[in-house]
Amino acid sequence: MTTRYKMTLAYDGHLFHGFQMQPDQRTIQGTIEAALTKMTKGQRVIVEGSGRTDAGVHALAQVIHFDYPGKEIPADHMLMALNSMMPTDMVFKTCEIVNEDFHARYSIKGKWYRYRVSLDHFVNPFKRYYTGHYSYPVDLEKMQEAAKDLLGTHDFTSFAASGGQIIDKVRTMYYVKVSKDEEENEIIFDFICSGFLYNMVRIMVAALLEIGNGRRPVHDLVRVIAAKDRQEVRLTAQGSGLYLYHVFYDEIPNKYRLDKQI
Repeated sequence: MTTRYKMTLAYDGHLFHGFQMQPDQRTIQGTIEAALTKMTKGQRVIVEGSGRTDAGVHALAQVIHFDYPGKEIPADHMLMALNSMMPTDMVFKTCEIVNEDFHARYSIKGKWYRYRVSLDHFVNPFKRYYTGHYSYPVDLEKMQEAAKDLLGTHDFTSFAASGGQIIDKVRTMYYVKVSKDEEENEIIFDFICSGFLYNMVRIMVAALLEIGNGRRPVHDLVRVIAAKDRQEVRLTAQGSGLYLYHVFYDEIPNKYRLDKQI
């Protein structure tokens, strides 16, 4: 007999070698499974995540599920138990008991990633692990206009890094927003999509920054998407600025369906 738990967690990815368990590496999955093994006194509990964040990438709301053996533990007790065993760079925020048909990855309707770019001329030592860095001038309005070309259903092959194992690269981009935090001197990129390919957000950010700096025409992404060629965008923004912001398991709210307005 097992009980399925759905949990949301946040983590500072700087000192993790990504989400997925790897031999002799500190990972999110490995840290959680080690704690659960202590709770079960040696029985492995497999943790499934909503996605595999890379080394150095952060999460405000990663979602996992696992099937815990034996007597059911109340959700609030499970939350307290796991948090008592977590390192200080990760924390569980919510916990609930769910039906066995729920799956942290396969039940997803969409994901929201946020990317932060510092525009400081020199790298800020207090931001170097938590933002990307771009010291060139950028035109915010050009990037905002260019971002609209990502909306809708496209083959995003041009924005998929080599090494990804997914063959079908067609995704629907629901929402893109480019804004500036004047106080922090940062550009904030928000993307909500039906799913993301390997390094997709970081490649899109790199292309948008090139448009903002005038190195590409404003609507160059139309050509890039049509080309279906990764060589069209050779740069990839740093992993340090990327955050998994939210995972949607219900339909995407209409306020985020900018794709319907194009």
